[in-house]
Amino acid sequence: MSLIAPPLSLYVHMPWCVKKCPYCDFNSHGLRGEPPYDAYVDALLADLDADLRDFGSAVHGRVVHTIFFGGGTPSLFTPELIDRFLDGVRGRLSLAPSAEVTLETNPGTVEHGRFDGYLSAGVNRLSFGIQSFDDAKLRRLGRIHSASEAEAAVKSAQDAGYTNINLDLMYALPEQSQEGALADVARAITLQPTHISHYQLTLEPNTAFAANPPPLPDDDHAWAMQEACEQQLGAAGYRRYEVSAYASPDRRCAHNLNYWRFGDYLGIGAGAHGKITDVAQGEIIRRWKTRHPKAYLAAPGGAERIGGSGPVARDELPFEYMLNALRLIDGVPMTDFAERTGLPPERIADAMAQAHRKGWLTDSPDQLQTTALGQRFLNDVISGFLD
Repeated sequence: MSLIAPPLSLYVHMPWCVKKCPYCDFNSHGLRGEPPYDAYVDALLADLDADLRDFGSAVHGRVVHTIFFGGGTPSLFTPELIDRFLDGVRGRLSLAPSAEVTLETNPGTVEHGRFDGYLSAGVNRLSFGIQSFDDAKLRRLGRIHSASEAEAAVKSAQDAGYTNINLDLMYALPEQSQEGALADVARAITLQPTHISHYQLTLEPNTAFAANPPPLPDDDHAWAMQEACEQQLGAAGYRRYEVSAYASPDRRCAHNLNYWRFGDYLGIGAGAHGKITDVAQGEIIRRWKTRHPKAYLAAPGGAERIGGSGPVARDELPFEYMLNALRLIDGVPMTDFAERTGLPPERIADAMAQAHRKGWLTDSPDQLQTTALGQRFLNDVISGFLD
């Protein structure tokens, strides 16, 4: 089977945040003085130049459909710096006319009046890290904003002209009841965002919460919360299209959809990950950048910026593909597996047969899709595709 180059995105990692949250395992670093924001933008563009040289024909001439500024807290960077970076991107890459450009922001880190600057720079989608509208829960999570500040920030963005906004919410918080989780969803709905990411708090290794675990709801209570919240979101017009993502009509996150469909993405910035399909070489390359901002800044565009790089082993491709594609509620066409991995469908026939027997996959011959039972036991479904 031959590989077909999928859509291409750009991920940009901004590593600083005001304060490291106790549950966070992302590559984020709490502020200690003023970070070198200007130098970091220069390093990002040098990183992009170097990746474009390294990947050569595998990316040359391809159109970028989405850009995502993640972190950390990207809104610590001024609109002027975001504008300078995006101008640099436009000079190096071909952007789709309707490219989705998302910037993550946290309430309390953006001064009022900045949102119109981000909009003018070309950021057309905002993602707010709200997590909860319960002030006590926010304090327990180590967040620096209050519920009222969160609401004010979202309304300020809407007043500035933003019509495409995501709110991040968490459930199964320390000592949270189902009523509390539903109350958070209700307050989010009143703000009329176009997208809501609703995900369970989990204890990740090497976090403060993992070292000193708070009392969390058990799995059965967490599942009941998820089902109740899904019903409430559905009644308000938000359709669940991925494990933790709900959108109003035509407002699904194009950037994340490209991840889940096993698309390609350049990853620049400290700790950023990327995936590129090299059709000519018949391989899929994963690359990640060195994690610490100081080390990353010390080698702008140099080989030292790379934490690791290399092709994905063919034996690992079925698992890597399913790890993404099976998160989508509607699944993906069966033809996508061969086009995006270069492997024949027979390669996964035994694993699919076992999943069918357990009631985890639908019977559609043309669509790779989990059943409701498969969604509940998704980790087990995916692990079945390990070689």
